[in-house]
Amino acid sequence: MVSPLTPGPSLSDMHTFELFAEIGVVLLMFSIGIEFSLHDLLRVKWVAIVGGPLGIVLSTALGLAVGAVLGWPPVQGLIVGMVVSVASTMVMARLLIDRGELHSRHGRVMIGITLVEDLAVVVLIVLIPTLGDALSAGRLLAVGRALLTAAVVLVPFVYLAAKVVPRLLERVARTRSDELFLLVTLALGLGTAALTQAVGLSLALGAFLAGLMISGSDYAHHTLARLLPLRDVFVALFFVTVGALVDPSSVIANPGLLATIVALVVVGKLVIWTAVVRIFRYPLATALTVAVGLTQIGEFSFILIQVARQAGHVGDDVYNATLAASLITILINAALVRTVPRWIGRARLARAARDEAAAAPRELSGHILLCGFGRVGSAVAEAFDTFGRAYVVIETDPEIVKGLRARGIPCVYGDAASRPLLEAAGAARAALVVIALPEVERVHQAVAHVRMLNPDAPILARAHESGARARLIAEGASEVIQPELEAAATLIRHVLRRLDLPRDAVLDYLERFRGAMDVAGDVPTEALPGVQSVVIGHGGLADQSLREARIRERFGVTVISVDRVGATRILHPSAETVVRTGDTVRVFGLPDQIAAFAQAAAGG
Repeated sequence: MVSPLTPGPSLSDMHTFELFAEIGVVLLMFSIGIEFSLHDLLRVKWVAIVGGPLGIVLSTALGLAVGAVLGWPPVQGLIVGMVVSVASTMVMARLLIDRGELHSRHGRVMIGITLVEDLAVVVLIVLIPTLGDALSAGRLLAVGRALLTAAVVLVPFVYLAAKVVPRLLERVARTRSDELFLLVTLALGLGTAALTQAVGLSLALGAFLAGLMISGSDYAHHTLARLLPLRDVFVALFFVTVGALVDPSSVIANPGLLATIVALVVVGKLVIWTAVVRIFRYPLATALTVAVGLTQIGEFSFILIQVARQAGHVGDDVYNATLAASLITILINAALVRTVPRWIGRARLARAARDEAAAAPRELSGHILLCGFGRVGSAVAEAFDTFGRAYVVIETDPEIVKGLRARGIPCVYGDAASRPLLEAAGAARAALVVIALPEVERVHQAVAHVRMLNPDAPILARAHESGARARLIAEGASEVIQPELEAAATLIRHVLRRLDLPRDAVLDYLERFRGAMDVAGDVPTEALPGVQSVVIGHGGLADQSLREARIRERFGVTVISVDRVGATRILHPSAETVVRTGDTVRVFGLPDQIAAFAQAAAGG
């Protein structure tokens, strides 16, 4: 909407925005390098080093073939194939971070491939001007010189990452100046990116290497925390720039060309990268997920198409169609990245439900059923192992399932919220069911299904949201564990123990605290805290949010719930909850604190 090529208000200096966009690319890749490690990259070295170039070659060949069918000049087909062969590291990394998948198996593969693509861009920039002519010895020499330059830059990196940068950051940290620390780390990131660009490599590659140097130090997390606000601002400007470069009139004049390029990116690359990743013996689900993440083009495609236009190989129509295709494929890619993994997961779980139904340990009875084997579930299972109790696990991670079965532990692969899988795991014959799933909706479904299959077995579940507890109890859970409440209770117990207070008094306090957090009935307030209901009168606290009323700060009481006539009870209300005249507020506190609060609530 603010493009110089569209009606209405427009950007007067696109070059400045392009510079800001480059800084966004640098800061994003810098932060990814900090979060990554050399070990992560080495785990995917073969699919990146061999598979990356193979994918580029196949994409280029596809562009040439499609161009021949459509009657394009051979050079134009080659150019389009090269342009669509390289994905946007910026877009892919942003989506991985948003979904928390940067360190997943497919995330590592995608990062490895795009880093190899960054290096390949250097070679393509040298090759594109020579298309249409035989490669001369001078051009081959230029390609060799570019690769040698890359090696010269990359070799010292290992020494700097291991010896120099950690010592530098340590000396800066000793100054205890956050401003100086931020400036030094920015200088490392921007400086390394500028150096790699000066020698003919990409900004993104240099910024990523700078981040890797910092990732090996003790200050990586502090650096990332300081960097994130700056990064997000400049990343937003990158996407503004992408949109502002598109010429709508040129795109409208050549819809067929645009559709062809979009199809090459979305369909062609999806097939190519799925096949390439499968060649390296990755599961089909991983291959599809990687391919979906690479079905877009961005900043490096801009560079290649500009070089081709300057060399006279393509006209303005191909240039503008490429820019428009980048915007369209980024939007399509964002939707695919969110939906395709969900489809894959459903398909895998449906197949697992069929396969596991026959292979499940049906002979077990009176066992413990453990739903979820993550950080919490695995810790619970260790307790079962210690005391020799038989249990069956339901888990969605195939690697975890494989490991458990290797240990001889009965395990069912799939989603514990699925009734067929619960039946296969013997939920109807279980003596106890523990649901350690992180997603609250899956917990609700699992509790409801288990209770229908087994009306008598105790069900222990966990819920991070305080409002979910009552619903889970209503659905049949025997006990609901709230991690935040348990953490608070444990911290209170340790604090009071450090104060050498009487053990019986501490335990009594904790019992009342837990009872209050569970929203039990009113507890008599003697010398220890209790729960009491207070009605809000006219004036005083009426028509104020809990934040505005500062109830905790002024009176020392904790608001447990708010009851309003004709409305649902609000359990553990947020700070933005507004109390009205006539509301009944249940609070936890000492007798004198509750008395002071009651006086204020009545309008005194």
